[in-house]
Formats: sequence, structure tokens, C-alpha cells
Amino acid sequence: MTSRTPLVYTLNSDLLTGRQKRLREVMRQRGVPAVLTADPINIVYGCGVRNMTIFGMMGPSRFLLLFADGPSILFEFAGSEHLAHGALTVDEIRPAPGITANSGPLFLNSICSFAAELAADCRRHMGGAGCTLAVERIDFLFTDALRAEGLALLDATEIFLEARRIKQPEEVAVIRQAVLRVEHALGSVEQALHAGISEVEVWAPFHHALIALGGEYVSTRLLQSGPNTFPYFQEAGERIICDGDLLCIDTDAIGYGGYAVDLSRTFHCGEQAPSPRQRMLYGRAHEQLQHNAAMLKPGLSYEEFSKCAWNVPTEHRPYGYYCLLHGLGLCGEHPYVPLHREGEPYLMPGVFEPGMVVCIESYIGDPVSAQGVKLEDQFLITSTGVERLTTYPFDQSLLG
Repeated sequence: MTSRTPLVYTLNSDLLTGRQKRLREVMRQRGVPAVLTADPINIVYGCGVRNMTIFGMMGPSRFLLLFADGPSILFEFAGSEHLAHGALTVDEIRPAPGITANSGPLFLNSICSFAAELAADCRRHMGGAGCTLAVERIDFLFTDALRAEGLALLDATEIFLEARRIKQPEEVAVIRQAVLRVEHALGSVEQALHAGISEVEVWAPFHHALIALGGEYVSTRLLQSGPNTFPYFQEAGERIICDGDLLCIDTDAIGYGGYAVDLSRTFHCGEQAPSPRQRMLYGRAHEQLQHNAAMLKPGLSYEEFSKCAWNVPTEHRPYGYYCLLHGLGLCGEHPYVPLHREGEPYLMPGVFEPGMVVCIESYIGDPVSAQGVKLEDQFLITSTGVERLTTYPFDQSLLG
């Protein structure tokens, strides 16, 4: 695949209606008659209409009001209502009000007016007084205004998390396309890597290829080299990469169709051969990833998975990754499965189920050489087992 390859897969109506149907099913199971979200990712999940996602993360600017047994109402950013025209998952489009302080001195009036409008909608579609509405990503002044209108409020986030946890077949098809494109973008990083280039310069081709192939954005800056690989979670900067350095990258990419692709690879840079210690660190990270991946199966509890996870050598434990694996869909999702700690109760209930997409994390940090190795792959839990979705090659020079 090249940057000139046509985007042969288009998002179809089955994907959008299937997600909304799943969301409504969860709402009914939980006894939630309506949800209101300002989260741009959950708006996409609930109705499929994307608009200025990053801007929407800075404060509530668009809203989706969805009834379990009623209409889907999208309050779209003023002037862009046309983006939702023709969407089968949107019954009504209205302009969104400005309800944050940066909307100007009259924002309190907007809050009260919007709360009254939503309360009227709830009474209309729920049959009178005593209405319950699940909300998320709104400010406390607005929640006060909604309660003043007689609405009983619940948390909507858990509804979306549960709905998104199990992927529909149409979602899996888009995820496969997203993986292909993100792995191509990752290849651009490996091709650009050489001694004398800065971290941000080697990271830039990843962004270019991601966007050119229908991706959306990168949610973190997790690319680091040399001494910046230890401890983990250091961000890409202006450091010049040297011959013999390790370079770690965690894609954290929101790719094609809005679906996240999350894999990590570590590469060796330059002409000199990797050191024995670099190979040892890489070998341990690879063993951790493969061991934990081999355990995945439907019906396995998170607790049992954590108890049988690869035993990290003592010298690396203080620097390891904070969870064993996490869910993935339109972004990082439930569950974030914690490590098992001897003598402590395990507080994460649940089992792996068909339709879940998860990412296994591995980081081996070395205080002796002040460097680390990050590896990660993405998996689909099926009714009969597990499918590895990400297959980008490992660095054979470090595996030898």
C-alpha cells in the first residue's frame, strides 16, 4: 500500500445503524431512557457524524441527545448542520448553543435556555414528569440547570463504555482497514530512521502517511530514542538520534473510519550491531508480549489472566507498564486490566468475550543501561479463540 492507494472501503449504513442499535440495547438493559453526550468520540459512535473532533475535546460544543425508544437529535456546531444531512442515524438536526464561558457573557442564559429545551424534549418523548437523563462531558453549571428543570441525572459514560466494549462485525471490518493503513504509516518511520535525525523529524512521516490514508490524528507523542526510552512515557522532542540508539514508538493512532490502532515497536538505529544488553531487553519484552498473548481466550477472567501473566524480572518491575492490556475501539476503552499483586485483592471483575478488541502491553525498562524496549499488539477475541490484528514485523537485529 502506498499513499496513492485509493481508499477502497467506505463506511456503510450498516456500521452506523449497528452501533446505534447496540447503544440503545445497552440503554434499555440499564434502564436508561435517554443519554446526552458532548464527547466527540461518543457522538461519532452514537450517530456517525464527525466534526472537528479535537476542537470538541476542548469543551462541550456539539451534543447528541439519544432516546432508547425515541429520536436521535444532533445539536451540531452552528453553521455546520449540513454535515449531518442524510445521516440515517439522525432524526433531527439543531444548531448547538454556546454553553461555556468562552462563548461570551451571555453563556449563563444559553445554559438555562438549553436546559429547558432538553427538559421539554425529555418530557415529550418519555411521557411526562419525572424524567431521567444520563449525561457526560458537561460542566457543573449545566448539570445544575438540568436538575432545576426537574431532570434526574445519571452518568452516561458507563453506558457508552459498555456499548463500545463489544464490536459489531461491521466495526471489525473497518478496524482491519485501519490496521493496514497505520502499519503502512509505521513503515514510514522505520524507513526514515537514521543517525543524525531528530525524534520529531522521524515521527513526522508517520503523521503524513496516517492522514494521507484516511486517518484522523495521533493521540499521544510517544516516540523516544536512546536515554529517552527510560523511563517510559517520555514524549517526542528535538533530541538527535545517535548510531546504536534504540527508538520506541507507540502508534496511538486514530486511524481510518475513526478507529484506533495501537501497536508499539522498538527499532535499532545505525550501522553498529545491537549490544548484548539491548538484545536481552528486547528478548524479554518480546517474551512478555508473546506469553501474555498466548493466554488470551474467550471466557478467561481478567483476574486469571493477570495471575498467569509473564513474570517480569525483579530489576524491571518498578519501571513496567501500568496495565497488562486494555480495550480498544474508537480510542482506548474498557477494560484496563491491572497487574496482579500478591496479597492484594483483585478489583477488576469480568471475562474476555467475543467481539472485544484488546491491546497487550510490554515495556522492559533497564536502570543499568538507562534504556527500555516497548512492544504492543492488538487482538480480536473471537468465539473460538483469538486473532492477532497487528502483524508489523519485529526488529530481527534485536531478536537475534
